Amino acid sequence: MPPESEFPLQSLTAARVVVVAGKGGVGKTTVTAVIARAASDAGRRVLVVELDGKPALAELLPDVEVLAISAPDALDEYLRDHGFARIAKRLNRTGVIDVVGTAAPGIDDIVVLGKIKQLERSGDYDLIVVDGPAAGHAITFLTAAAGLADAVSSGPVRAQADDVLELLHDAERCQVVLVTLPETTPVNEVVETAFALEDEVGVQLGPVVVNAVDVGDALPDDAAVRAATADLDPATAQDLVDAAAFRRSRREMEAGEIARLAAELPIPKVTLPARLVAGLTAADISELAGVLRGGTGVPT
Repeated sequence: MPPESEFPLQSLTAARVVVVAGKGGVGKTTVTAVIARAASDAGRRVLVVELDGKPALAELLPDVEVLAISAPDALDEYLRDHGFARIAKRLNRTGVIDVVGTAAPGIDDIVVLGKIKQLERSGDYDLIVVDGPAAGHAITFLTAAAGLADAVSSGPVRAQADDVLELLHDAERCQVVLVTLPETTPVNEVVETAFALEDEVGVQLGPVVVNAVDVGDALPDDAAVRAATADLDPATAQDLVDAAAFRRSRREMEAGEIARLAAELPIPKVTLPARLVAGLTAADISELAGVLRGGTGVPT
């Protein structure tokens, strides 16, 4: 049993491939960067994989290897690796390769997952952190292999699907980390997604990361704020009283949602504190990574 201070990072990186998924706006990419930063700082060889075609992680992780994988590029590599270089060249020249993945449901997802499987098997990395799809697409993304395995009885596509299923079903090789906010709608969605992934994919779920939690010292009550602002003009003082009351209310709401999440989804949770800045920097990511390594993001 590792020391409690090591538990958040170790539990989040228990598998060699960690797919981070969550509803848009919950901080999925931030959590991907934080996990990668913490693991890299702990001495692990880390690769970060971006899937959505909007590179954002290289600036946040300047000394961690970041690889963008798109379905057309993965399909092109797959064709070349299987002796179809001339076909791949022709598809690229005509632009058809960009639409081939949509011709058969699941093809685009399976070639991307196949590339991730290839990277995992290479042995070049201790940890691969995937900035995965939004929560809804995460289910279809991860069920693509099973769908193709049912539809195709033999051949390279079936072999690829079987290899990906082997990866997804091996808890030592792959786990999914879901990200949420301590708010009603994100909590509802993460619970639904978690059960769907267990039922439809059979993939191992890591701890749920509750992102952007308001933590810190106890907040003063109205009387304390009024006493501290007695020398200010009444309007300004009232604004500060209202702001403190709003923040206390917000904390109570967050605590209630975290408690509800714990009751409805019986797997560990890890909290990350809110960063009250407009845009995160590499320094912010390093500070949040220290939460995982230092153990203040203790699972509940």
